[in-house]
This record gives sequence, C-alpha cells and structure tokens, in this order.
Amino acid sequence: MALPLVVGVDGSESSLEALDWAVDEAARHELPLHLVHASRWERYEGRLPSFGTDRPTGDVAAENIVAACAERATLRNPDVKVSAEVLAEDTVMALLEQSREAFAVVTGSRGRGAIAETLLGSVSLAVAARAVCPVVVVRGGESNRAGALGRVVLAVGDLVEGSVAVRFAFREARARDAALHALRSWRRPAHPHAGQSLLEREATSLIYEEQAAGVLSEVLDQVEREHDDIAVHREVIEGPAHRVLLDVSEQADLLVVGALQRRDHTGLQLGRVSHAVLHRSACPVVIVPQV
Repeated sequence: MALPLVVGVDGSESSLEALDWAVDEAARHELPLHLVHASRWERYEGRLPSFGTDRPTGDVAAENIVAACAERATLRNPDVKVSAEVLAEDTVMALLEQSREAFAVVTGSRGRGAIAETLLGSVSLAVAARAVCPVVVVRGGESNRAGALGRVVLAVGDLVEGSVAVRFAFREARARDAALHALRSWRRPAHPHAGQSLLEREATSLIYEEQAAGVLSEVLDQVEREHDDIAVHREVIEGPAHRVLLDVSEQADLLVVGALQRRDHTGLQLGRVSHAVLHRSACPVVIVPQV
C-alpha cells in the first residue's frame, strides 16, 4: 500500500495553498492524501465536566475545518483518495508522528493569527527540521505552485547529503514531465595569496569551478543513467549558495534540498542555505533527509 501524502491544514490561506498543491502532488504520484488538523483544545475545554448538551466549540470548529478542506480537495481532483482526522495534540508533534509513515509532509509557509506576520511559520520550520520523511513548505507565486514552469531545481551540496535528495528530485521531474536543473555553487577564495597575478587568480578560480563540476558528476552520473528519459541540465555558478538558489527559484516549480540527520537523532542539520530558501524561496521547497 502506498504511503500517504500528509498535509497539515488549519483553515488559513497559506494552508489552503498547501492543500491545493498537495492534491496535485498526490495525483501526480497516485498517492492517497491524508489531511491533519491538530489542536490542543481538548486539553483546556476538557478539564472540567460538561453538564450541557452542546459540543465544545473547539471540537466543532476543528471538524468544520477538516470537512471543508476535504471537500475542497475532492472538488479539485475527485480521483484523489482523501482522508482526514482531527488530533488533540500539539501541531508540530502531530505532524512529526505522521511523518513516520508518510511519502512526504506538506505545510504552508505561514500560520494563523500573529504567526502569519512572520516570514516562516514556526510549525513549518520545526517540522522541516525534524521530520523523518521529506517535508514540503509550499510558498511562492501562483505559477510556481501550479507547476507551470516545467523545471525542478536540485541543490547539490556535499556528497554525504546528496543521494536520497537526488533520487527524490529525479522522481519529481519524471512525475511532472519536467526538466531537472542540478545546481552547485562555488566561491573563489575571499583572500587570494599576496603577489598572485590576475592570471594566477583566474587559474585558481578555474580549479574551484572544476571541483564544483566534479561534485555534480559524482552525485548525478549513476542516477542520470537510470533516468535517461529526463532532461538534465547541470550548472555551476559562482556565488553564495543561498543567493544562487533564491535567484533560480523564481523560475522553478520545486526546489529540492538535502539535509543530514544528526547523530543524536534530534533533528536535521538545517544550515544557512536551508533556512534561507525555506524563508525566502520563490517556489515550493522540499527538505529531503539523508537517513
């Protein structure tokens, strides 16, 4: 049985955008879609016995949210099998538990209320940093979210964090009938050796550029041979990785970034690049754990 695509819903505009994206993604991969709304209302409204016949307001509101979201999903694509549940748990913990048996977890980029004023919702960041399956944070413009650009971007970092993310990116490109743009950035030394001529500095830069191209080849060659039906474009670009990726995200449907599992199993190593794209990417971002 295929693992479900799990999406967290709370009724906010951001979560509805994530829901729409998740419906389309489930259809591409022929996956069931599971909607989760987590709320701790029972911890408070359930403290005292109720002598009335009315159901708790939080109970009704939560069920209304998931029912409306399930209806929205079915209207968007009737062929996608949709299930939904309300969990009286902390949202982050609920989604992390769901990630243990999920193809991926999908969240919006902002939350409800005061948290919507922040650049990235705390739930989205916490789940992306700790889940054991890929986590998609849906953000960016309408054409990026709709997959209208025909381009999946793979951020190629260090070799140790690459293999699972590479295969995920190829799978996404195939499901979307899109080209795969594999990208690695490089930077020339900030402080060149004193006395180096311009020619020598250019030669040094060429070495760094060739090293970046070598990493691309080492990461991609085997998987590309296995997916010879996918158009793959390799590119090495000089500049800070986060800035390079933010630029290319403007013309991408999805940005795939690998992350290492910490040895103490407390979460993933989300460095500066991951944080930057999660906060500011112009397209949806998926963090793929290397476990």
